[in-house]
Amino acid sequence: MIGAISGIGGVTQADGPARVAGPAKVAAGADFSSVFADVAASAVNSLKAGETAAIGAITGTASVQQVVQAVMNAEQALQTATALRDKLVAAYQEVSRMQI
Repeated sequence: MIGAISGIGGVTQADGPARVAGPAKVAAGADFSSVFADVAASAVNSLKAGETAAIGAITGTASVQQVVQAVMNAEQALQTATALRDKLVAAYQEVSRMQI
């Protein structure tokens, strides 16, 4: 049961209701830094999309639904990045406290 839940990659928006995407594709030999770089790039792209949608709302070229979805995705990406940063800092502090 848990294996099936952990395989969920995310939610994507199509022309209809939101759908659950398949597992994220990661190369078998991908190292942590490349995976982390991909996640960071995805978060930055999500934040840029949110900003673009907000500007579109100001200019009247984007619907309210599009703006809300883009801003919510950007907020989720920012919260995920912040949580990941906090975990990395905590792990670094834990390693730095270890006695040699």
